[in-house]
Amino acid sequence: MTPHEARQRIAQDLLSSGLRRGGAVLVHSSLRSMGHVPGGAETVIRGLWDALGPDGMLLMPALSYTYVNAAYPVFDVLRTPSNIGTIPEIFRTGPGTMRSVCPTHSVCGVGAQVERFLKGHHLDETPCGSHSPYRMLRDAGGQILFIGCGLKPNTSMHGVEELVEPPYLFGPTLSYRIIFPDGTETQLNCRRHDFAGYAQRYDRLGPLLKEDGLKIGTVLEATIHLLECRTMWEQAWAALQRDPLFFVEASE
Repeated sequence: MTPHEARQRIAQDLLSSGLRRGGAVLVHSSLRSMGHVPGGAETVIRGLWDALGPDGMLLMPALSYTYVNAAYPVFDVLRTPSNIGTIPEIFRTGPGTMRSVCPTHSVCGVGAQVERFLKGHHLDETPCGSHSPYRMLRDAGGQILFIGCGLKPNTSMHGVEELVEPPYLFGPTLSYRIIFPDGTETQLNCRRHDFAGYAQRYDRLGPLLKEDGLKIGTVLEATIHLLECRTMWEQAWAALQRDPLFFVEASE
């Protein structure tokens, strides 16, 4: 299979699995899960974009909490790497990709209306607040796609948790040094997520989502899960109202 053929296959598999052409999608991914992909991460990104089409919007978390912390509270929008895998890091550094300003939970994106989705993230004092792309995606009726990684790495769930503030969620507020692409700087105060003593169990979402909220398919060799963002927020919020510890378990 050539890179072009792999790209076409990826786009076809995604559309067959329920990805909406012209829609907005936030992608979590494992490159390894897809088997051998000619052209690697670039082919996957191009396949995603082919499926969405010119009117779509492709988003990926560019989380940097490993690199930006109390010992080193500096976030450089252009240079601070993501710590969550190959595909989002290649996407972050690609031509035309924009990145939201959040020291620990930024989002990268390309496509229609992406600037509107990303430009206000720095206005929040929490990682996934009301101005974040995670909330914007919910309000726009977007989708969340998991390629080969199951439902556990669901950053959008932090946005739901911030509405409820379960006891494990927040640690201290830190003051971060923010370096913008043009070299100007500012200070940003943001509460940090904690989870001390708890492990995330966002896979528990699966049974809560009805057929209109979750689709399962395949892309190349990977199993994919495709969530309707608005349905996920509604069901997750209701679950946390019943039990604030529903999506975590005590860690060893």
